[in-house]
Amino acid sequence: MRFRGTTVTVEVLAKPRAETLMSEWWRGAVIYQVYPRSFADSNGDGVGDLPGITGRLEHIASLGVEGVWLSPFFKSPMKDFGYDVSDYRDVDPIFGTLADFDALIAKAHALDLKIIIDLVFSHTSEEHPWFAESRQDRTNAKADWFVWADAKPDGSPPSNWQSVFGGPAWTWDARRGQYYMHNFLSSQPQLNLHNPAVQDALLAVTQFWIDKGVDGFRFDAINFSMHDPALTDNPPLPPGGKRTRPFDFQDKIHNQSHADIPKFLSRIRALTDAAGGRFSVAEVGGDHADREMKLFTAGEDRLNSAYGFLYLYADKLTGDMIPQGAAMWPGADGEGWPSWTFSNHDAPRAVSRWAEGRDRKAFAEMALLLLMGLRGNVFVYQGEELGLPQANVPFERLQDPEAIANWPQTLGRDGARTPMPWLAHSLNAGFSAVEPWLPVDPEHLPLAVDAQEADPNSTLHVARRLIALRRSHPALRTGAITFLDTNSPLLIFQRGEGADALLLAFNLGHEAVAWSLPDGWRLVDGVNLGGEGEMPVCAGLIARRANET
Repeated sequence: MRFRGTTVTVEVLAKPRAETLMSEWWRGAVIYQVYPRSFADSNGDGVGDLPGITGRLEHIASLGVEGVWLSPFFKSPMKDFGYDVSDYRDVDPIFGTLADFDALIAKAHALDLKIIIDLVFSHTSEEHPWFAESRQDRTNAKADWFVWADAKPDGSPPSNWQSVFGGPAWTWDARRGQYYMHNFLSSQPQLNLHNPAVQDALLAVTQFWIDKGVDGFRFDAINFSMHDPALTDNPPLPPGGKRTRPFDFQDKIHNQSHADIPKFLSRIRALTDAAGGRFSVAEVGGDHADREMKLFTAGEDRLNSAYGFLYLYADKLTGDMIPQGAAMWPGADGEGWPSWTFSNHDAPRAVSRWAEGRDRKAFAEMALLLLMGLRGNVFVYQGEELGLPQANVPFERLQDPEAIANWPQTLGRDGARTPMPWLAHSLNAGFSAVEPWLPVDPEHLPLAVDAQEADPNSTLHVARRLIALRRSHPALRTGAITFLDTNSPLLIFQRGEGADALLLAFNLGHEAVAWSLPDGWRLVDGVNLGGEGEMPVCAGLIARRANET
C-alpha cells in the first residue's frame, strides 16, 4: 500500500544565515541527559558523583552526541534531590567538589562534548543563606527576596494556590508572622524575581558558571519563576482529566506565568550572548505550555529553545502526536527553536509507557529513530540508548517525595532514576560497590552497557548508528518537516526539501502493514524492517531520492 492523501506541512519560514548556523552548535543537536545520582558512583557511597561521570564520558562521546546536560549537582539538603539548592556556586559533597567539576569540563571539552547544566531559579532550599536571612524579620536586607504575604483575616493562606507536591502553596512562618510561598515542597521557598536585586544575584550565578566553562543552561520550571503580586485566586479547571492532587484542579494562571518573565529571560539572553556560543533552554510544563514555550523563545532576545512535556507524559504514542508537536513550531518569523525528548528523570521511561505489549527492544529502536527524525534539538536520557524500561521500585525503597505522597496513584519518578547498568555480571551492575540509593532492577542487567557492547545487534549499536545518521544529514538537523496523511497506523513525513529531502516512515501499530517505498526513493537505513512490501510492527525507515548519493 502506497501512502496517499493530503499533506500537512510545517515550513521553516525564517532560515538562519549560514554564519549563524556555524556558531549555533546547539541547533538540531543531540544532547545526552545525565542524572548524576544514578550515573556512576566513584567513591563507594551508593550515590553517583561527578568523578563517576567523568570516568564514563567516553561512553557518552561514543554515542556521537554533541552535548551533555547534567541535572543539578549543587549543594543541597536533597529533599528534592538537588532541585532544592542551598548554594548555587558550590558542588554538594555527595557529588564531589568544584575541582571535580573543573576536571569534568576539561575532559568533556577534550572529547568535543559541550556541557549544559540545570539552573533552578524559581526557588531555593529553605537552607539557602538568602532564605535564612529573609525569614528573620520583615526589615532585613533580603526581606523581600522571597514571596511573603500576610494571612487572611481568618488566618488562612493568602490565596488558594496549591503546590505541585500536594497541599497549599503557602507555609506559615512564626518568626515573620507571615506565610511564604512554595510551588513545590514547603522546603523550597519561592524566590521573588519581581525584585531586581534577586534577578541580579541569579545573573551573577549564571556568570559564575559561564566563567567555569559551561556551554549552556537549562532553566528548570522557569514558568514558575514569577507570580501575580496581587495574589489573585486561581480559577478551577473545567471538569474532567486526571486529578490526583489539589494542584490538578486549578487553572494555574496566577501563581506562575507572569507577563514579566520574558523580561528576565532577555537579561539572561544578553548575558549568554555576551559569552558567545552559550545555549539556553527553558523547561516549560503545565496547561499553557504551548503558549509559554513560544513566548519565552520569541525573537532574538529571549532563550534559544524550550523543552516541554508533550511526549514525556503521553500514555501512548499515536500518529497524531508527532504532527501536533511540529505544528506548535511552524517556523514563523521570529519564532524560537524547539527541544524534544521522550524520557527524562521526571517521567516514566517511554518504552514502558508506549510499548503496550510489543517487543520492547524493537520499540525502543523505532522510538530512537523517530526521535532522531524530529525537527528541533533532541535529548536522549541516560539508559535510553540501552532501551531500558521503567524500573520496578518497591514502596519501601521509594525516595521521590511525589511518588511517596501520591502512591499508588502515580508511578512516580524513581523508576526512571535507578542506577545506570554498566556491567551485567557485576555487583549492582557496576554502578557502585555498595547498595545504591535506589535498587538496580534485575530486568536491566541483560541490557547493561558491556553486554550490549558485545552484541553487534544491540540497541546501543543501533543508537550510535542513528545518532550518526542525524548528524550526517542537514535535513534531519534543521530541515522543514512535512507530514503525509496516511492510513493509520503509519506515520510518514519528509524532512528537508528538494534533492536533499529525506522520507521517514514508521509503523506505530500492533500489526504489520502492507507498504512499500514510493517510486523515486531508496532506503538509507531502518530498524526492524521486513521483506519488500511490508512494514512490520515497530519498524521504521529513512529514505532519500533514488538519484541522490
